[in-house]
Amino acid sequence: MITAVGHADLAPDTRRAVEREFHVRLERLGDPAVGLVRGGTALSAAFGRAVHASGRRLVVLLPARGAVPAALPPADRGPAREVIALAEEVRLLAYDPDSRDACVSADEALISQCSRLLAVWDGSPTDGRDATAHLVAYARARGVPVDVVWPVAAVREPIRHETSPRRPTALFPSPLVPRKSRDDQRSS
Repeated sequence: MITAVGHADLAPDTRRAVEREFHVRLERLGDPAVGLVRGGTALSAAFGRAVHASGRRLVVLLPARGAVPAALPPADRGPAREVIALAEEVRLLAYDPDSRDACVSADEALISQCSRLLAVWDGSPTDGRDATAHLVAYARARGVPVDVVWPVAAVREPIRHETSPRRPTALFPSPLVPRKSRDDQRSS
C-alpha cells in the first residue's frame, strides 16, 4: 500500500501542483500498490483523485467512535465525501478527528500498513500544529521508503490565528463620562 501525508496549509495552486506530482509519482511506480488514505483533508482528496486516475484501488480510513463513524469537522466533510466516492473500500479507525494527537496517531497507523509514503513536506521541523516532519521520521524509522513531494514554487498559506472579536467602538460618547470642552482641552 502507498499513503500520503503532509502539510494541511498548502496554497490552492500548490495543492493542484501536488496532485499533479502525485499522478507522476504513481505512474512511475511499477507495482499496482493500493492507495491508502485517512479521509477528510484537501490533501487526502488530491491523493485519492491521483490514485483513482492511476487505476489503482483506493482504501479510505475514517474516524470512528466504537463501530460508528465519527462526525468530521465541517472543513473536512467535503474532501471526505470525495474520497469515499472514489474508494473501493472504506474502513473505520477509532480516533477523534478533532484531536491533533489522535490524528497523528491515526496517520502513524496508516504509515505502519504501507510500503511507501508520499510526504508533502517543505523540510520544516515539527511544531505544535504540523506533524509532517514527525511522520516522515516515523516512516523512515520503520523502514518505509519516503518520497518527499514539494513542487517548485510550492507555498504554504500563512496561519490565520483566531482573534477575539473587536469591541465595538461607541458612535457617541457615553453620557456618563464628562467630555472636556475645547476650552478645557486647550488649557491642559
